[in-house]
Amino acid sequence: MTDHIQTVLSGGVLTVTLARPEKKNAITQAMYAALSDAVEGARADEAVRVLLFRSEGDSFSAGNDIADFIALGSQGQQPVDMSVFRFLKALAEFDKPAVAAVRGRAVGIGLTLLLHCDMVVVAEDALLSAPFINLALAPEAASSMLLPAAIGHRRAFEMFALGEPIDGRTAAAWGLANRAVAADQVEATAADLAAKLAARAPNSIRKTKRLMRDAEALWALMQREGEAFGSQMSSPEAMEAFMAFSQKRAPDFSKSG
Repeated sequence: MTDHIQTVLSGGVLTVTLARPEKKNAITQAMYAALSDAVEGARADEAVRVLLFRSEGDSFSAGNDIADFIALGSQGQQPVDMSVFRFLKALAEFDKPAVAAVRGRAVGIGLTLLLHCDMVVVAEDALLSAPFINLALAPEAASSMLLPAAIGHRRAFEMFALGEPIDGRTAAAWGLANRAVAADQVEATAADLAAKLAARAPNSIRKTKRLMRDAEALWALMQREGEAFGSQMSSPEAMEAFMAFSQKRAPDFSKSG
C-alpha cells in the first residue's frame, strides 16, 4: 500500500483516503494499484460493509497524474495494461455500498469514480469536470454510459466536449450527488451516511446494488472505452494536448481531422 493511499476500517466502514495533497491527489499507477488492493479487499472482507472515499488537502483529485501517464504511454503501454484498469474492474464488480466525500476539484477519474459510488456528498463550492476531450482523449470508467444516465445526454456531452467544471450545488441539482453542503460539513455528512448504510442488512443491500447495476456490461464498456482511450493517447492530437498542458498554453487542433 503506497503512502498516498491510506485505509482505516472502523464500524464496518473502510475509509480509503487519497493522500497526495501536494499534487492535488493526482493519481499515479502505484496509487491505482493500492486502490485496487483496497477495493478488492473490501469486497472480499465480510467485516467491510461500506467503502468511503475521501481525500486530504483542498482537492478530491486532479485526475490522472499526466506525467506518469505520458511516461508509461511512451513505453508503449496501453491503458488496458496499466493498474488503472485493474482499479476500474474492481469498481465495476464492487457490490457493497460506496460513499464519497468530495471537496475542491474532482477532475477526470476524480469525477468518474463518483459515478460508481451509491451516495456522494459534495461541497457546495466543489468543482467537478470531465476534461477528456481537452486532452484529446476519450471517456473512461464507463462514464460514457453512466454520466448521461445520471444527468442526461446533453448535459453529459457538454461536460465531455467542453470540459468546463460544474459546482457542487449544480452537481446535486443534476443528480451527480445526494447532498451539497458547506465544505466543512462534507466529511461528517459522508461519514454519517456511511454509518447508516453499515447498519443496514448487508446481504439485502448487496443484492439491491447488484440488481441496480450490470457489472458485466460496465466492464465490457470500460474495455471498449480503453481501446478508444489508448488509440487517442498515441495520436497527434493527444501529443499536442499533452505538450500544451506541460507548456501551460491552449492546444492548437487546427491541423487535426
